[in-house]
Amino acid sequence: MGEQSTRSTTGTPAKEPVGTGGTFLSFVPWIVFGVVASPSTWEYAALAALIAVIVLSGRDVLRGRFYVLDMVGIVFFAVITVLALALDRSQLLWLETYALVISNGVVAAVALGSLFVDPFTAQYARESTPREVWDSPVFKHINQVLTAAWGVVFALIALSTWLAIRFPSMDDWFNWVVPVVLLVAVVKFTERYPEAYKQRALAT
Repeated sequence: MGEQSTRSTTGTPAKEPVGTGGTFLSFVPWIVFGVVASPSTWEYAALAALIAVIVLSGRDVLRGRFYVLDMVGIVFFAVITVLALALDRSQLLWLETYALVISNGVVAAVALGSLFVDPFTAQYARESTPREVWDSPVFKHINQVLTAAWGVVFALIALSTWLAIRFPSMDDWFNWVVPVVLLVAVVKFTERYPEAYKQRALAT
């Protein structure tokens, strides 16, 4: 994810975003779960998200590419699906209530936690960025910022979905309006920040 320096055959910097498509695809199963999940449909949402993450990551896995968000998604949605099949509804009231909060919190934890090891966006950026820039300060900074941005956004969405439970009269705002606004904002930021930062770095 990001627009780290790439070069065309003429030696001029490429302008296309690097790795953004793969990153966005990794979020699709989580978004599917968020859209479909409700107290009466969360188990179907988990199954749909599990199928989505397996389909979207299957080719990468066969090629030996393991992206942390995809792997966590497979485990998370598989566990929820098994719980739905194995336990009675009365035993899963907590999951019915907090499914969205938990899923968004997991994404936030994965994103922010990866900052201490390897920013998860860097995994995607390396697929279309020359190896010689992987250790550059610009590459590292861009992916740290983008990873932190996605982590903070999903933490805020987790908080918003929790507020929807606490204030049912405003659940449409907290379950839909706020998350959509935050997601649109972070997508726009992801598209624009890398090139803007590179230009500032070149200027200094």
